[in-house]
Amino acid sequence: MTLPREISNHNFFAFLWHAVFLAFAQNFMDVDTVIPAMLIESGGGAVHVGIMAAIMMGGSSFTQLFFAPYISNSAFKKNFLLAGINSRILSLFALGFILFFLREYQSKILLLFIFMFLTLFSLGGAFANISYTDIFGKSVDERKRKVFFSARQIISGALILASAFLAKKVLSLAHYPSNYAYMFFIGGALLLTASGGFWSIKEHVPSTLKISGIKDYLAILRSELADNKKLLYFLGFINTQGIIISFLPFAMLYAKEMFHTGSSDTGYFLLYKIAGILLISLLVFYGARRIKYNTLLYLNLVLSIMLVLATLFVADKLTLRYIFVAGGMAYSLYSITMNGLLLEVSGNDNRALYTGFAGAGNILPAVFPLAGGWIINCFGFPAFFILSALYISLAVYFIKRIDCKK
Repeated sequence: MTLPREISNHNFFAFLWHAVFLAFAQNFMDVDTVIPAMLIESGGGAVHVGIMAAIMMGGSSFTQLFFAPYISNSAFKKNFLLAGINSRILSLFALGFILFFLREYQSKILLLFIFMFLTLFSLGGAFANISYTDIFGKSVDERKRKVFFSARQIISGALILASAFLAKKVLSLAHYPSNYAYMFFIGGALLLTASGGFWSIKEHVPSTLKISGIKDYLAILRSELADNKKLLYFLGFINTQGIIISFLPFAMLYAKEMFHTGSSDTGYFLLYKIAGILLISLLVFYGARRIKYNTLLYLNLVLSIMLVLATLFVADKLTLRYIFVAGGMAYSLYSITMNGLLLEVSGNDNRALYTGFAGAGNILPAVFPLAGGWIINCFGFPAFFILSALYISLAVYFIKRIDCKK
């Protein structure tokens, strides 16, 4: 079924609406600065940060492997998309409430509830992402995809930078735990507004793929891996380069333990991270038609290795801010390249499946933060940084074989 240009344009702006208000919301629920800082101030340590990073960055994506067979059987997936984002909205409001009303309780009880709602928040995102990728791939003209991803990054970066000043103000306005409660209430309200974009999406092209169960799904996975070697290399890429997305929470822990940073410093780290996202997004946006994915992949590999190793030489919290600039750049580049490559290695009928397969590729990024917490406890931060850099360098093998010239 052909996608009419009018529907494609409508959906382009519907997805952009979501991206705009999500950009406002992200600072108030930032997984690299706000959430780990809140967790540490609630009594958490290196192991807790590792568990948090595993759940929110690798583990939630891994669950897509199990969600994908169920979602793929539906011709239209808008309801799944709405269910996922609504669960995230609920989680943010719930986190705000527990920080207000459980402030006098023991930290163990508070941490239990925090992890419960962070898990719901993450699972909702994984559930929604499968539908998001499938609907976007079928509902927006392929010639506009790279433009959308780069435009989303640059618009989001600019808006995030603007709202970051407000988030910094909220963090400094009150003391723990009220400041974090306010952050989650504001984030939930903005995410609720962002969901309006999803409500307006027009699904035009149905999916025809049917899967009888998990056994059939795994058989399809084996078949796709045999027939599409780029899928195998893509999974290898996100299993190696993908751990960079869980690095900044450990940089946040490093700042707390080595330099005793407070809520105002967390606001500054957030600002510097957003500056990095905006900088790299501007470069990609203006070079979207000329820059190949290969170039971006190698650039991010070098940047990620340098970022991790440079943290070893940070002498004070002022210098540490620039680690968050580089971290924002690495995160932005990974987001652009990973999503773009997923669309390139998949097709219209199997895109939801491939999103689930990508979740399977997050096994090691899910395990690595858990190992990171243990490594830091036993051997210290230098060992963790060096091992991280060595592991990320393995991605060069998969980037070379993906060889994406688009």
